Amino acid sequence: MRIEEDIKLDYSDVLIRPKRSTLISRFDVKMDRTYRFVNSKKEWTGIPIMASNMDTVGTFEMHKALSEHDVITCIAKHYNSDSDNWWKLPYEKNTNTLCVMGGIADWDMEQTINIYNNTRPAFIGLDVANGYTISFVDAVKKLRDACPDATIIAGNVVTADMTQELILSGADIIKVGVGPGSVCTTRIKTGVGYPQLSAVMECADAAHGLDGHIIADGGCNNSGDIAKAFAGGADFVMIGGMLAGHDECDGEIVDGKMRFYGMSSNTAMDRHKVGKREYRGEEGKTVEVDYKGPVKDTIIDILSGVRSACTYVGAKKLKTLSKCSTFVRVNNTHNTVFGG
Repeated sequence: MRIEEDIKLDYSDVLIRPKRSTLISRFDVKMDRTYRFVNSKKEWTGIPIMASNMDTVGTFEMHKALSEHDVITCIAKHYNSDSDNWWKLPYEKNTNTLCVMGGIADWDMEQTINIYNNTRPAFIGLDVANGYTISFVDAVKKLRDACPDATIIAGNVVTADMTQELILSGADIIKVGVGPGSVCTTRIKTGVGYPQLSAVMECADAAHGLDGHIIADGGCNNSGDIAKAFAGGADFVMIGGMLAGHDECDGEIVDGKMRFYGMSSNTAMDRHKVGKREYRGEEGKTVEVDYKGPVKDTIIDILSGVRSACTYVGAKKLKTLSKCSTFVRVNNTHNTVFGG
């Protein structure tokens, strides 16, 4: 046992310090990014915000709406069991903003690879709660062998060593975050985790040294947190709870509420017929969120907030937000008199 004495930070521990800017308007900020990926050798251009591959958020309806803004949707796993959903869509797919995600079981990977080969989304991912196992590293290698030209997402991890391990094993983009999500209880149930902003900063540094990329996955409560993630070095930011409760989400509206749940909750395990065992408990929760209407207004508000952050520090492009940003450690980030 040992204790790390260095202070680790979350989004709530910092603010971005403003500085002199020559920007006239938020409109002047260039939000799209262009990345070339180290293992797939492919190039991608778009707005690097992702809807999480959670049951209620990662829907094709969400993809249709978010693709209008060049924002990515990672499709929820429950669609994979009926892969016809992937190539019989009632709208024209924008594959540049589409990602298929799966697990590491043989049957799961086979489904995911089949979907990728038939629809060619921009990204294919392996998504597990604990990316520190040898079996996960082996699965990344297996996926790279099966899809040599695919841009592969792999996670989740929170440290530099595993970020580098996964990139060297064939992944292009590493998903960073253990336990920060709004309906994740991993930190409570296990005591395991890492403050999200520090995880993003350290994993970004490790990935960029190998020409890899990272996704800041979880922990964002508002557009300011998304801006902090980008300022901390994230190449992509994945959000779930912020997109819950909209028309495009999976689920019914009951008394002005919609259900939202973690993918390790009992609700998710029951839906996906994951057998409960004495050694396996839930590490997620199920909540009711206010119904918010169409997601269009929410995503516009999110993008506006990130644009505004760029104007406060003189970043003419989202690409330069990290270079232009200085974090200030604080005790409070905002006034909560009216519940803010």
